[in-house]
Amino acid sequence: DRLTDYGTEEIPETVRVVNPDYRQLDGQVRRTAGILGRKLAQFGGMNLNEEIAPKKVEQYLFKKAELQEEIANLQAELERLKAKRKAINRHITVSQLTEDQRFSSLSTQTKHLIDTIKMIAYRAETSMVHILREHMSRDDDARSLMRAIYNADADLLPDEDTATLTVRLHHLANHRDDETLRHLCAELNETETLFPGTNLRLVYDLVSSQNPGDQEV
Repeated sequence: DRLTDYGTEEIPETVRVVNPDYRQLDGQVRRTAGILGRKLAQFGGMNLNEEIAPKKVEQYLFKKAELQEEIANLQAELERLKAKRKAINRHITVSQLTEDQRFSSLSTQTKHLIDTIKMIAYRAETSMVHILREHMSRDDDARSLMRAIYNADADLLPDEDTATLTVRLHHLANHRDDETLRHLCAELNETETLFPGTNLRLVYDLVSSQNPGDQEV
């Protein structure tokens, strides 16, 4: 899921994008509306909690009038920005952008290739999950078991005399998972798949007590 390519490519001029002027005005509208909301909350929370004395009342009325004027100015500014935003098209084509507004997009060729590989890998995993479920009482555990298999240690044993590459997996957490894994290995072995770029046939197996001297490669 990481960025696989830092290359860029030109965007066709007919592609519609968000108008930069609209985006800027929209940001100003949102900021002004946020400030106005906070000022209105502050105005609504203003109360004269102190003793009713001429000086205290005058200070209270002055602060409230000052805040009310600030709210009125913000409301007028918000309406002005909204009207200005309404007069501008939200979307324009790339050809309508000024030179300093032009931008490139990340190259998609490598991304398409990586996405294709991911889909192939996902479908291969899904096929193996279906095989696991034939020996499992709970279907939901199949994906978790596949992750455990991916993380399990394995010995790679090439044998040019028999033209095989044995992938000998180490035992999993319990006997039940081992038996399910043996079933998967048997199904994979029936495909007689060759390791890419070689004439070695892949053979999947589990480490047994009869092979204590096998070394991990």
